[in-house]
Amino acid sequence: MAQLSDLDIANKATLQPISDIAEKAGIDANALEQYGHYKAKIDINQIKRREQKGKVVLVTAMSPTPAGEGKSTVTVGLSDALNHLKHNVMVALREPALGPTFGIKGGATGGGYAQVLPMEDINLHFNGDFHAITTANNALSAFIDNHIHQGNQLNIDQRRIEWKRVLDMNDRALRNVVVGLGGPTQGVPREDGFNITVASEIMAILCLARGIKDLKEKISKITIGYTTDKKPVTVADLKVEGALAMILKDAIKPNLVQTIEGTPALVHGGPFANIAHGCNSILATETARDLADIVVTEAGFGSDLGAEKFINIKAREAGFEPSAVVVVATIRAIKMHGGVAKDNLKEENVAALNDGIVNLERHVDNVRKYGLEPVVALNAFVHDTDKEIEFVKNWANTHNVKLALTEVWEKGGQGGVELANEVLDVIQQPQSFKHLYDLQTPLEEKIETIVKTIYGGSKVTFSSKAEKQLQQFKANGWNHFPICMAKTQYSFTDDANKLGAPEDFEITIRELEAKTGAGFIVALTGSIMTMPGLPKEPAALNMDVTDDGKAVGLF
Repeated sequence: MAQLSDLDIANKATLQPISDIAEKAGIDANALEQYGHYKAKIDINQIKRREQKGKVVLVTAMSPTPAGEGKSTVTVGLSDALNHLKHNVMVALREPALGPTFGIKGGATGGGYAQVLPMEDINLHFNGDFHAITTANNALSAFIDNHIHQGNQLNIDQRRIEWKRVLDMNDRALRNVVVGLGGPTQGVPREDGFNITVASEIMAILCLARGIKDLKEKISKITIGYTTDKKPVTVADLKVEGALAMILKDAIKPNLVQTIEGTPALVHGGPFANIAHGCNSILATETARDLADIVVTEAGFGSDLGAEKFINIKAREAGFEPSAVVVVATIRAIKMHGGVAKDNLKEENVAALNDGIVNLERHVDNVRKYGLEPVVALNAFVHDTDKEIEFVKNWANTHNVKLALTEVWEKGGQGGVELANEVLDVIQQPQSFKHLYDLQTPLEEKIETIVKTIYGGSKVTFSSKAEKQLQQFKANGWNHFPICMAKTQYSFTDDANKLGAPEDFEITIRELEAKTGAGFIVALTGSIMTMPGLPKEPAALNMDVTDDGKAVGLF
């Protein structure tokens, strides 16, 4: 019997009307704005605030294989398991981006019997949030070029415009473009480029804003470029923050959907973790905390990326502390870090596990550096062998690490009960939470702290361009911002090929970007790109739509 695909499983599921899910979550009908039968947005102004907010469980992972280790699947399955154990729980996830959906991932709503639904809709356009963010971003580009064309009263240096256009697609051909060609009526010629929408500062702002007023204030602080005498130019100088906020007035509302087992889910925002801060919106997480006793959320990629940014950017901005952290691991990823080629990961290889377990160990240690006790979720795959599972369990026992074999892909919430019980045990224990660095620490010291403490590196090298930017940013009063590292997800280093847990390596910061609206400084390392490209055989080759309008090939 052929194994059902994620899309097959999703299509066979019976969805509850979104009004029933809202009622289960304690959302008043007046707060619900339905988008059809199974999706809705929530008017956060209609949500009653709780004095004792729900506890946050963060799901992160070890350094992944290109296919990912099922972090979203575990996040959803853990929520269903807690629901199964009669706890008042909600899950809060990021929205999938179309670029990776058509590239490698094929979708990002969990998998197997641990999915958020309607899977097809969420992976394709959803409730229009990404389109609104793309439009707002590109409207700002239009306002900038129009200002220059109409006389440039702000004296913007067209050679120093930092703001780029965006598209929710992997399209390497758009990384560098020239706009304004075609004569005096077609705009002033200048170099430009595109980022992917999830790398837009508008995306980051939407995910860090506390409401419309805060959204507008953050947008107004965006630095779009510099004058000819190198002074920052902001959106407030262009006087268009109101217009941009208006475009986003619906997108800022969290989206309500459900898991296969009917657990309420908020899916909202979607910055990448290797080029942005990698977390769903503060508004969705805080709304869930007002509605549920436990909120399970995830941050992109491993503890070195999404979790570090969740703690030092998102949680700091929102003012909460995670109560537990789950580190998702797979036997295939451990073997990859032990030197096994990607084509051979299904073959039993305990020796490779012994070599690769150092990667998982560092991620576990990273969580402990925040004063938090990690729980490892060993996400089961059908090709894992008993000997391999036993090896990882023995490692956990030897290193005093809480570990639960997690089978949520196959069994849904029931396959996550062991993990849920471990998480509940941690939640009830006192934690000694702390951030990695103080905001008043100089920018270069914050970067060095991340590299040495979380990555295991020994030195940070700044390019001459980055050195000049450091001095400029300090002169502009931006020294107090947290750091958002743009780095490969596959390695602790800035080289995707250096697997395992390397030590005593250097990280090179080639360039810095000031996201003064979102309130952080992006440090670009290695060859990381803010506009990805498609692989040789993109997932899109397997996608289609039936004559009656049903998607095929999403996974």
